[in-house]
Amino acid sequence: MDGYTLGESGLGTIWGVGLKVSHQMDAALFTETAGSKWGLSLPSAIPLGWNWLPNVVLLIAYVFIVWEKVPKVVVALLGSSLLLLTPVFTQAEALHAIDFNVIALLVGMMILVNILGQTGALDALARAAAKASKGNGMVLMLLLASLTAFISAFLDNVTAILLIGTVTVSLCATLGINPIPYLVAETLLSNIGGTATLVGDPPNMMIGSAAGITFNDFLVNLAPVIGLISVASLGLLAWWYRKDVTLSPEATQQLTTLSVGQAITDKPLMIKALIVLALVIVGFLTHHVTHIEAGTIALAGASVLMLFEHRDDIWNDVEWTTIFFFIGLFVMVGAVEKSGTLSWLAEQLLAWTRGNANLMSIVILWGSAALSAVVDNIPYTATMIPLVQNLNRIDPIAFSNLQPLWWSLSLGACLGGNATLVGAMANVLVVDMARRRGHEIRFMEFFKVGASVTLLSLVISTVYLIWRY
Repeated sequence: MDGYTLGESGLGTIWGVGLKVSHQMDAALFTETAGSKWGLSLPSAIPLGWNWLPNVVLLIAYVFIVWEKVPKVVVALLGSSLLLLTPVFTQAEALHAIDFNVIALLVGMMILVNILGQTGALDALARAAAKASKGNGMVLMLLLASLTAFISAFLDNVTAILLIGTVTVSLCATLGINPIPYLVAETLLSNIGGTATLVGDPPNMMIGSAAGITFNDFLVNLAPVIGLISVASLGLLAWWYRKDVTLSPEATQQLTTLSVGQAITDKPLMIKALIVLALVIVGFLTHHVTHIEAGTIALAGASVLMLFEHRDDIWNDVEWTTIFFFIGLFVMVGAVEKSGTLSWLAEQLLAWTRGNANLMSIVILWGSAALSAVVDNIPYTATMIPLVQNLNRIDPIAFSNLQPLWWSLSLGACLGGNATLVGAMANVLVVDMARRRGHEIRFMEFFKVGASVTLLSLVISTVYLIWRY
């Protein structure tokens, strides 16, 4: 097979939706290797001149993101700005590197979910789950965690944990019970449930846009295993917290008197929001027919709903720090891809796995989970996407079908975040939420249960990937 050369003038696809970045690089950046361990002639990228800079900038950015002493949005924007001030990456290339489909999807869903949340609909849903528990603390924990997983699949896990977690803390304060078991269970299930769909977790949005994977593809390929993982995890959590969720007779009595209807603050707007959200989900499901991107569908839904919600501060509902974090991240990773480093890393990964696609899938699953436990899974996923794409470019025969690798990346990046307090944004939010109300979730306390759930999830995922693909 001919060696793959990125140095030729051509177009390298970055993160889907027709956005491409030119790789007009000097052929001197690459040399041909004598051959891999399994007999393929593969390239070896050797960055020269300014091309070392993107790798250093991204590495330093990772360190500061993990350190958490500087806001990560500042780190991302500083890193991308530094690259644009050098010859290594032009402004035109930076604009092409930004995946505007992901940006539009995030903004649209943020507006939709926040408007729905302000109507009291999700608060009412949580109260209904509490009443359905009939005063049983274990049933209450399992119902709230299951509800969080379901909402995470169709909204996003951060929004789900913010809404359900806030209701849970308030409910536990009213009942006079410890909210930590409930919050931990909800957090873990939010990360699990969000893995099932395109819109449930930011890494999935990025993978879907990059690989052209639809909402239906995620449902068909990931929802079955996520359903199994959810049930198994709920069983493990029930055993783990079996002595910590017993309710007093007074708390049981209070649960039975909760009013679901009183939680709804704006019924007409709630009905409109639910209709628009349903239409948006239908739009996601019919993408293969309409070929309209998910970002366009989400923004269209948000625009329609804003016709009925006239608050001047509605744009404050958008988490602009998250949006600009993504923008800076896309630029940094785009520059690293242009340098040839990711092609070189893909080549080394191929050599280590001897071109075995099945082994590669398992390596990506467990490696992604391990790294996502200590590094934010969003920058990790952004770095891995072009690396996985390069596997197909280097060896199009062995990796003619990349979908199993995308599922491995999604499962590893999303489920691995459950292992530690810093592994996912939802985890950090819950810790802050509990601390503000006088409850401390300690790192080791979370790690013991989170790592157990993560290990169980990865074992099930491994069996599933081997069996199905």
